[in-house]
Amino acid sequence: MSSVPLSVALVGGLHSDARRAAVDRLLASVPGSVALHHDLSTAERGTVVRTVRDATGVLSTGEAPLVNDCACCALREDLVPELERLAGAGLTRLAVVELWDSVEPKAMAEVVAAAGLDLTGVVTAVDPALLLPYLGNGDDLADAGLAAAATDQRTVADTWARQLEYAPVLAVLDSPEADDEDRALLAQLHPTAHRVAVPDGDLAAAVLAGFDVEAAAAAQHPACALLPQEADAAGVSTYVWRDRRPFHPGRLYAALEDLTCAAARSRGRFWLADRPDTLLAWDAAGGALCVESAGPWLASLPDAAWEMVPPVRRAAAALDWDPELGDRCQHLVFTSPGLDREGLAELLGSCLLTDAEYAAGRTAWKQLPSAFDTLLEV
Repeated sequence: MSSVPLSVALVGGLHSDARRAAVDRLLASVPGSVALHHDLSTAERGTVVRTVRDATGVLSTGEAPLVNDCACCALREDLVPELERLAGAGLTRLAVVELWDSVEPKAMAEVVAAAGLDLTGVVTAVDPALLLPYLGNGDDLADAGLAAAATDQRTVADTWARQLEYAPVLAVLDSPEADDEDRALLAQLHPTAHRVAVPDGDLAAAVLAGFDVEAAAAAQHPACALLPQEADAAGVSTYVWRDRRPFHPGRLYAALEDLTCAAARSRGRFWLADRPDTLLAWDAAGGALCVESAGPWLASLPDAAWEMVPPVRRAAAALDWDPELGDRCQHLVFTSPGLDREGLAELLGSCLLTDAEYAAGRTAWKQLPSAFDTLLEV
């Protein structure tokens, strides 16, 4: 019997029933496929349980010890050898890695690709009826029994948002409880995704089409992310707010709570007058906001440093270049049912520098109180 090359697909997401339905669909439709699943819920006992199954049932089980008290680390250490074993045997066409609930696909995709394995697809499984409840859930993963390590400080909402937005393919469960609002929200949160109905859609073709880890990472980077466009359907709206003028740090900080709670999901990039060279990332879900430095604006770099910048980053900057400010800009996107566009526009506009403040110039801007030091852990 001739050897067959192994393809690897990741199927993840917090919606466990939808995830299991997607995996079952792949096992049933791709001959010679197996699914690997690491159950991290046993981590408190010091082990992670691995199950390998095919369309007929469980083929094997095993345990892997925790690594550095981290269940995800144990998953990484155990997963690659298992996949390499399957590849070496030459009998498996597709290995479906069913990620445990809170495991994010980006990290696992990069682990699989770094091992030289053929990662052909990444899927997040979605029950549309659960989309908004999970996106609005600000509980810590630890409180929900879903933490992957003792130090895991993620929330249900921000984890779910990243799972949803990273995958180029969404396996959408045919849920009788989902309505038009749920489907509109899904379409607006990830408009470029290839959505495949489960259980009836051709999910196999989608997961064997190929996957580019570097392109997927670039699509999530705050500097060059392809953020959603304006949209309005079934009571769900996406509002895109853009401006060139920097934010006044104190006024923006005072408005953070209202801005964070104004939408189920908001994200983007922005700049503060007192930090004119720093690109800041905005990432909010579940009533919680994460603000992080994403490095320098390209306009702040010397020409010689541009050669070290990835081409996709240079291209994104060139598309939105301003003669005076370069790539510095405000680009925030808010998506939610019942969104108040006018109220958001007014509030955001009130946080910008006034004409007089702007005219004072950068030396004066840098003297403004640094209201974001705590958030940025400076």
